[in-house]
Amino acid sequence: MTTRVAPITPGSRPELAAIEAAILAERGEIVLLYRVLLNSAPLAAGWEQMLTAVRNRSSLPADLRELVILRVAVLNRAPFEFDAHLPVARKAGIGEAKIAALRADEIGDGFTPVERAVLTLTDTMTRNVQVPDAQFEPLRAHFDARGLVELMATVAAYNMVSRFLEALNIGH
Repeated sequence: MTTRVAPITPGSRPELAAIEAAILAERGEIVLLYRVLLNSAPLAAGWEQMLTAVRNRSSLPADLRELVILRVAVLNRAPFEFDAHLPVARKAGIGEAKIAALRADEIGDGFTPVERAVLTLTDTMTRNVQVPDAQFEPLRAHFDARGLVELMATVAAYNMVSRFLEALNIGH
């Protein structure tokens, strides 16, 4: 299956030079996702700013962020996103046993209490959208207000990413 919207070749449209430069500055390359997003310069610019904040400016520890991203990719059946974040997850210290466990239907053993709470939240937000107080309240023991906002934003943002990728067949 091919991407449903043709990607833009970087450097082919002078009006995109500034956003392409911003993407290159943050990411070092313009990957297929951003090449498709360049079909809408305002969305590409906004996406880059938001996802940079989520990934690179958040106080959320890298290992927890990557657990969230990989789990969302599994739940949304987004293998391109999962594969793109595997090296990042490994670099953040997530071992192969945890990576394998993320692929299961339900969260199994082998996760710390904070990881389990984060993954339970991820599953709930991704599958059901609404989060019951009983699942939210335990997170307060691990995160301040900023951390809670950044955790919720990470789950929400990567649901957006994976759903966008899958709807447009990006990476298929």
